[in-house]
Amino acid sequence: MAKKLQTIGRQEIIDLPDFELENVEAKVDTGAYTSSINCSRVKVKEINGVEQLTFYLSGSKIHEKKARRFVTSNFKKKRIRSSNGQMEERFIITTNAVFFGKKVKMELSLADRSKMKFPILLGRKLLAKRFVVDVSKKNLSYQAKLKK
Repeated sequence: MAKKLQTIGRQEIIDLPDFELENVEAKVDTGAYTSSINCSRVKVKEINGVEQLTFYLSGSKIHEKKARRFVTSNFKKKRIRSSNGQMEERFIITTNAVFFGKKVKMELSLADRSKMKFPILLGRKLLAKRFVVDVSKKNLSYQAKLKK
């Protein structure tokens, strides 16, 4: 029997517990393969012989001024086609997001989305086999969170 897919809207408000971020606005984009998050000052440094990726994330709104620094050794590099069609190399991290009260592991490419309306873009890799998108709806996960 096929698994019933959860309906998700064209945009959602999600939590990223690993970064202590709640109610982050995200745009659902079935045209994008990889999900991405707005960040700045992305750098790789070697610390005690281990490559560490440092990056800064602002809060749940894209233009929040108070960015916090994060460090991880769990990352990879991948070539990604950006929204303007250009191939670029980006760092990819794995984190957890909360949809409809459930933690979902997801990959995020680190990108400068400061000129975009939403700090997070949710791509097909995350959506596949989990969600079906209803473009006439929005914030279904957030509405379910408010009801609890």
